[in-house]
Amino acid sequence: MLEMCEKSYAKVNIFLKISDKRDNYHELVSRFVRVHNLYDIVSFIKTSRRGINIIGDFGCKMESNTVYKAYKLIEDYENVKDFFENHSIKIEKNIPEFAGLGGGSSNAATFLIMANKYCNLNLSKDELCEIAVKIGADVPFFVYEYDSANVTGIGEIVKKFDEEILNIDTITPKIKCNTGEIFKIFREKFYKQISKEESNKLLNMKSLDILKEFDIKKANDLYEPALSLYSDLEDYSKKDWYFSGSGSSFFKVNNGK
Repeated sequence: MLEMCEKSYAKVNIFLKISDKRDNYHELVSRFVRVHNLYDIVSFIKTSRRGINIIGDFGCKMESNTVYKAYKLIEDYENVKDFFENHSIKIEKNIPEFAGLGGGSSNAATFLIMANKYCNLNLSKDELCEIAVKIGADVPFFVYEYDSANVTGIGEIVKKFDEEILNIDTITPKIKCNTGEIFKIFREKFYKQISKEESNKLLNMKSLDILKEFDIKKANDLYEPALSLYSDLEDYSKKDWYFSGSGSSFFKVNNGK
């Protein structure tokens, strides 16, 4: 068999708005865009070691690793346990962790796509998405492998958006933003909901047009809450740079902007 490896791409949020609350979750309206020049590499490597084995430099325990969570959700499918009795999972990390770029979510999605292929699970994208949403809100976007998509609900509704592929630069300060804390302060001090009219407008606009019209604060509802907790973020808030997810990464699009 040929070498089993795939690129696991980062993403940025062109815009991120909160539309509602659902129990302990926030429903969002967002445009997710794949970053083509920033990716991890996920490989399945033949091994004599028995049991699930994930190789990589991670900032969390095995039980919290998104790929491990993905494995546990499919381990009882036919062929899966046998396959991973004989193959280790290796992840070469290039995407910064805890940075708003979706690295862990991307790894989990890439693992599911590869396991579906090499374990002959024959699951559709929609079926993989039903598994993915149990791992994390960003994982379904990566399962569908779109370059650009509108993402709503708690992340489980993903619709392809047709536009030119964007040339994106990213910068990640050495600041680990706590997503839970940022959402907590958002709910307590910054809470607002986007209207359906404004939501529909944004979902139909091209990403470049959105960035021409919006500044960093207007584009991402989580930027000001994050800034209130991590004041050093302001040092990176430069002209034409935007905030991805709950941070701490910033990005810039170079397609003629």
